[in-house]
Amino acid sequence: MLITAIGERAKRLQAPANMPMLDDRATLAQVLTAFGIQTVREVSDPDVVAVFRLAIAEAAQAPEVARTLDSVGREASRAALRHIMSASRAAGLIAGRPADLAEQFAGLLWRDLMISLLLRVAERPSPGAIEARARDAAVAFLQLHPLPSKVARRPERRTKDPSRYDTLMRLDVCQCALLIGKGVGGN
Repeated sequence: MLITAIGERAKRLQAPANMPMLDDRATLAQVLTAFGIQTVREVSDPDVVAVFRLAIAEAAQAPEVARTLDSVGREASRAALRHIMSASRAAGLIAGRPADLAEQFAGLLWRDLMISLLLRVAERPSPGAIEARARDAAVAFLQLHPLPSKVARRPERRTKDPSRYDTLMRLDVCQCALLIGKGVGGN
């Protein structure tokens, strides 16, 4: 019964089917904010926090609860966020590995809230506080990940003997340093 409840709750953490096309950073900020609001609202629900506490308390005697919570519950959120990051990267709005980007956004979103809720040292945030948290996380994320610049072509290096340069380009950095130190690559 508990495992079924985890699965049902996890469905609420999937990427929205009607997610707008991510064609600019303002839209990305809106999508990240909406995702953050939905995630924090669902996961900070007292019933969900209680399941996390139960999974932690029973991890040794009933590890399947913790595994299910991680593989079904938490993975739904991570997969949805990876999907958003993949679409953003494909649109040229951010650069990086979607899994790493998703982890970074989640860290900005949650900070230490979940630990505080689990320890009962914080109350569930109000809807306004959840919205502000999600908006702040989206803004911080976009500041950390500016719009990727177009890859600039490196200008060709002019040497007196172009064959030397071509040879050096095929060598790794350590080999180049050794050769240059011996005067092989110098002009």
